[in-house]
Amino acid sequence: MATHSESSENTLRKRRVETSKTHSDDNTPNNEEDTCEAKKKELVTLQTGTYWLTRIVLLRSIAFIYFIAFTVAYNQNKQLIGERGLLPCKDYLLSVKRYVGGKIDMSAFAYTPSILWFLDWTDMDANLDGIALVGMALSGFVLLTGTANMIIMAMLWVLYHSLVSVGQICFSWSFSQLLETGFLGIFLCPVWSLSQVPPRCPPSLISIWTFRWLIVRIMLGAGLIKIRGDRCWRDLTCMDYHYETQPVPNPMSYYMHQSPWWFHRFEVLSNHFIELIVPLFTFLGRRMCMVNGTLQIVFQVTLIVSGNLSFLNWLTIVPSLACFDDASLGFLFSSGRGAKQAVLDLQAEEAAGWTPKPTRGMLFRRVVNVALGVLIGYLSVPVVLNLLSSKQVMNTSFDPLRIVNTYGAFGSITKERTEVILQGTLNEDPKDPEAVWEEYQFLCKPGDLTRRPCLISPYHYRLDWLMWFAAFQTYEQSEWVIHIAGRLLANDTSILSLMEYNPFQGRDNPRWVRGEHFKYRFTLPGSGPQGKWWVRKRIGAYFPAVDLVALRGYFKSRNWPHPDL
Repeated sequence: MATHSESSENTLRKRRVETSKTHSDDNTPNNEEDTCEAKKKELVTLQTGTYWLTRIVLLRSIAFIYFIAFTVAYNQNKQLIGERGLLPCKDYLLSVKRYVGGKIDMSAFAYTPSILWFLDWTDMDANLDGIALVGMALSGFVLLTGTANMIIMAMLWVLYHSLVSVGQICFSWSFSQLLETGFLGIFLCPVWSLSQVPPRCPPSLISIWTFRWLIVRIMLGAGLIKIRGDRCWRDLTCMDYHYETQPVPNPMSYYMHQSPWWFHRFEVLSNHFIELIVPLFTFLGRRMCMVNGTLQIVFQVTLIVSGNLSFLNWLTIVPSLACFDDASLGFLFSSGRGAKQAVLDLQAEEAAGWTPKPTRGMLFRRVVNVALGVLIGYLSVPVVLNLLSSKQVMNTSFDPLRIVNTYGAFGSITKERTEVILQGTLNEDPKDPEAVWEEYQFLCKPGDLTRRPCLISPYHYRLDWLMWFAAFQTYEQSEWVIHIAGRLLANDTSILSLMEYNPFQGRDNPRWVRGEHFKYRFTLPGSGPQGKWWVRKRIGAYFPAVDLVALRGYFKSRNWPHPDL
């Protein structure tokens, strides 16, 4: 570092001497401009320690995740939390209002931070669609242009926060990570400018380090919860089960599951190394920080290839990008005019000793950056204490705005895959042994034994995900499953839009619907029944056969809209 500084200083002295000689010989008034141009020509490679291009990459990456998340919301929120959704957000807001004293005030907003409090509730579906569409438009703009300001990024954060806050169990699994990442993205940007390289607003080192601190906490949280959790993480056998029992397997999950035992042991050891050791590289200088970033990205890509974990793994790549500076990310940008050339020009001017005169805006920005560092440090205290605790909890927020959270995944591994299969019949008597029960198929989760596992990441089918959780609970713990049954009895198009196959489409409505519980296993390549990806064995009834008449009282007691008879 010292050698580089001395070299730059000597170069600058030499340039000044040459400039002085030229001035005395030629008496040319533009010698300083000529010197700057010469300096720019000399500086043909990006220098280390600046993060102009890093900011562009981070903003585009955050915008990509936002765009996917808002697209999922637009396509599925009405069916899940809309006016006639499984868990209507209007009912949830009314229950919060009653809980805080019957008024919509700061207490209600602090309990459930959402702009839905201030919108007209007569058409909640329109509100949900409006939030999602505005989010898609703003994130699409940032994704395409690679530029944003604090106003745009703050709007994206507020919009998505408004959905997460009322999403209930539909948003209960690691969606706080996008909120934290999006919050940090606000402070990457200038307040107003939409320039990719605003010369008076360089990316703050504090802002870059908040992203690095995020990836450190994500990985350490995931690693520690595993070591403290399921014994299979300690005896190195968890990967014997993971590919088969994860929420929504993809085609590669099938083949990865068939790997030899020694490879699964290697996977667990690699997982522990990546999650518990590699994050500490962040604090060991530029090169080791880049090693951490590279390994974390490779690790997340491996997880993306081997399973459908929504956009979670894509999102975890984002803070890893903060481990790289302009010099290491320059290959992503074309030479010549554009962001890369603008950064080269700024670095040349800085090397020549020319820096912009501090303005009030620049001073204010420094105060904001320091305040961000203090805020993140303060909110990190309970998170760090949780990491150090033997009673560590994962995926928890310690503040209502979900600014700094604790993370973790797969602290326990299910050893057997169970599935809830919904079936309907036209038979008048559900106990008739001759009754023909026909199965509904969800969009992606296992059902039909011959259907190839789907590949949807980074997209996310929330109902399929929730059914995975329901399979190792009872229907009393997941009452919304009975809500689905009632909707299927009425051939409700809203719920059926979240499914792939309705056996009663174009026919009479089913008279009865039931839930059956099955154990699923991958077939062995070449040894299972031809054309089947899964084999299954019935465990028993998940919930008994129900009809609309029997469900009337059940729906009324829970304030659910009853399907028309």
